[in-house]
Amino acid sequence: MGYAEAREYRKPPCSLWGPASLLLLAALVQLGLFPAVLLYGYLLASVAAFLLYVLDKQAAGAGRRRIRERTLHLAALCCGWPGAVLAQRLLHHKTQKGSFLVVFRLTVLANAAALALYGWARKGG
Repeated sequence: MGYAEAREYRKPPCSLWGPASLLLLAALVQLGLFPAVLLYGYLLASVAAFLLYVLDKQAAGAGRRRIRERTLHLAALCCGWPGAVLAQRLLHHKTQKGSFLVVFRLTVLANAAALALYGWARKGG
């Protein structure tokens, strides 16, 4: 096993975080804690974010104009982060640039905080 393979082997299964969060949200919808439209919004935004990553990866390989990083971050912030996480792991795209990953993780945290605040306010917190 070479260095690259060993490094890949040690990576945690972060690609599961996006789908797992959608499953958790689906369970919360089933329990009546969140409206179903929120789950549908996350699913739609995740598909859109995934497609943006696919298009950016294709543009990078073909030497064409790329999708701006702020557009990718905005897609993640607008409930599309589960699809973005999946795209990063499956396509191996935008996984090495540290500054991008820091901002991406902040968008995930901001989205999770907004969802938690929404749930808390909905409950009557």
